[in-house]
Amino acid sequence: MRKALPSLLAFTDPVRTPDLEGLAASLPRGAALVYRSFGAGNAEQVARRLLRTLHARGCLLLIGADAVLAQRIGADGVHLPERLADRAFRLRRHHGIITAAAHSARAARVRGVDAVVISAAFPSKSASAAKPLGPVKLAMLVRSANQPAYALGGINAQTAGRLLSTGLIGIAGVEGFRT
Repeated sequence: MRKALPSLLAFTDPVRTPDLEGLAASLPRGAALVYRSFGAGNAEQVARRLLRTLHARGCLLLIGADAVLAQRIGADGVHLPERLADRAFRLRRHHGIITAAAHSARAARVRGVDAVVISAAFPSKSASAAKPLGPVKLAMLVRSANQPAYALGGINAQTAGRLLSTGLIGIAGVEGFRT
């Protein structure tokens, strides 16, 4: 049985999304926020606040790269960076939705996840963004992944329409959701 996945993932970033509460409060019903704490000392406190705000709005919270924190606060799932994606099978019993970053064809075929987040779709401001794939290469990668996929990177009102025929289940972004 396949889990119900949101069509929109908003990723946090300490520099590009400084107002986490505002971001959480602005997401449309059914979206998910991927909280990436990057080792912040107050991560649990922040995650608990976000979880309350998001659930009140009918949204989900995934915790980035920290399955222990996700389980401790009762988050809706975990997002794994590509380097940790092989841990997905071990997390299956304890966590809701599991997504993983994918920057290559091999990474897009990782098993044990509910969906992969493929990047970069278009030129992005992210320091970690790879060379942009564009819609045609992205569609080929989505097909070869043979599992639900989101696109991340450079997606905005002008570029989103170019992704309609790629087979994605949704889109993801960082700055496109700023309040």
